[in-house]
Amino acid sequence: MKPAETKPCLDNSRRERRLQKELMSLIKEPPPGVTVDSDLTGQDLSLWIVHMEGAAGTLYEGEKFQLQFKFGSKYPFDSPEVTFIGGNIPIHPHVYSNGHICLSILTEDWSPALSVQSVCLSIVSMLSSCKEKKRPADNTLYVKTCNKNPKKTKWWYHDDSV
Repeated sequence: MKPAETKPCLDNSRRERRLQKELMSLIKEPPPGVTVDSDLTGQDLSLWIVHMEGAAGTLYEGEKFQLQFKFGSKYPFDSPEVTFIGGNIPIHPHVYSNGHICLSILTEDWSPALSVQSVCLSIVSMLSSCKEKKRPADNTLYVKTCNKNPKKTKWWYHDDSV
């Protein structure tokens, strides 16, 4: 029984090392327009606040956003919970007004090879490629009926094939 008792501690320390490594990487080499609130993050590695600026030459140029990353005990084998928070949630066809993001790498296409940095790059890219600021068609119904955790949503990735 002793090895089973120590295993969660080993898993937790691996998770902590991975998060610490990713945090240092994001601080030292952030994607353009991305910064992490390292003071807050340093206090609790399971909750990160990332600041993001809309890329130059896009519909979101000059806008500032905040992303919240929550890391569960199974990270990196399970994706983080990522949502936009604060007073400026981007108006985008894949971003609900409650901050939930419809992006496949945050759920079914997650891989442990991905990182906070790659998630940030994907979100910057998603925003940058937007042609028209609008909410998802089902925004009102979704926000009224969804689970607080966006990872519990069964997303339909239907517009990528159009």
